[in-house]
Amino acid sequence: MTVDKVLDAKGLACPMPIVKTKKSINELESGQVLEIHTTDKGAKNDLTAWAKSGGHELLKQEEENDVLKFWIKKG
Repeated sequence: MTVDKVLDAKGLACPMPIVKTKKSINELESGQVLEIHTTDKGAKNDLTAWAKSGGHELLKQEEENDVLKFWIKKG
């Protein structure tokens, strides 16, 4: 998987990870991939729902040492 941009949203509380994700994805071209790192547990549901509602594709998510990682492909 090619990652076009990485967003570090660790330590930010809701809704900031979503706000920053939205801003970052707007800077990408359709089909590019954004990797997001966050420590906000609520982001799991928020980012999944946000990606779906925005027509983006959540490619993968994983958790590593209390950091949630998401890969979203811009629709």
